[in-house]
Amino acid sequence: MRGSIYDEVSRTLRKGRMALATRGPVGVVCAGTSDIPVCEEAAVTLDVMGVEVVRIFDVGVAGLHRLLARRAELDRCVALVVAAGMEGALPSVVGGLVGKPVVGVPTSVGYGASLGGIAALLAMLNSCAPNVTVVNVDNGFGAGFVAGLVARRESHG
Repeated sequence: MRGSIYDEVSRTLRKGRMALATRGPVGVVCAGTSDIPVCEEAAVTLDVMGVEVVRIFDVGVAGLHRLLARRAELDRCVALVVAAGMEGALPSVVGGLVGKPVVGVPTSVGYGASLGGIAALLAMLNSCAPNVTVVNVDNGFGAGFVAGLVARRESHG
């Protein structure tokens, strides 16, 4: 398709951007580097929506100091997309740190009892952080779209 851009990492094909007035930014956060393709799908979705994206990668709970070192960037965002596989704990941790909407995205990465993302999905659905909502496994598009709507709403007061 002429004028389209295919991105191999996010596995997305896009053409142009929407003309939306948004405030943003939206943070796209992932636990490990294997979650990056899902995060990039969310980031591309946000970019097409005209929303500024702040990428915060490889800050999983196994190295909590890496997340805490990026706290100022988290606080600057109006919403956050947080992807994690394995036990899926990162959205709850981020939700406990920030008072803004967090869209959890379970990813199908992991080994052992991760069950293709089902373990992460169940963990996120059981989050005790009240600002965490969850989309389906590997649904970077859905997470990015919801966070983009939040950013759009923020810009309209």
